[in-house]
Amino acid sequence: MGEQTATKFPQEVIDEYAALGVDLPALFSAGHLGNRMGVQIVEAAAERVVGTLPVEGNTQPYGLLHGGASAVLAETLGSVGAMLHGGSGKIAVGVDLNCTHHRGVRSGLVTGVATPVHRGRSTATYEIVITDEQDRRVCTARLTCMLREAAPKDAENLPGTA
Repeated sequence: MGEQTATKFPQEVIDEYAALGVDLPALFSAGHLGNRMGVQIVEAAAERVVGTLPVEGNTQPYGLLHGGASAVLAETLGSVGAMLHGGSGKIAVGVDLNCTHHRGVRSGLVTGVATPVHRGRSTATYEIVITDEQDRRVCTARLTCMLREAAPKDAENLPGTA
């Protein structure tokens, strides 16, 4: 569903994960669901995460972008931001997601931008604004993630580890 693009990470983040033998693009990807839906992470830092989603293949029966597809994009972007905020010693787990859908989209690509509302020691909250190709707001979402200490068993499930 589109051309693969390389995600832009801050150099210090690349260095931190490279030292652990972790493949950043695999770790901070959209996962299996996001891949099936065509989610692309374009830019990723704790302060701002940007990603896209094609409307085609992600519509409901009326031909509009499915609200659940917007939710997947929002949760993916907010989770990546929370993971980057927490660093390599923490795991980000979504505990609350809400989405307000403002307008329908029938074609093209939507873009989500996640920015932090709160970045604490145990939780991180991001606002995600999703817009269409005319820069009209399609959806506004808020995601709160719990940040917990990474356990040895978590490493077994990480994609891209050496």
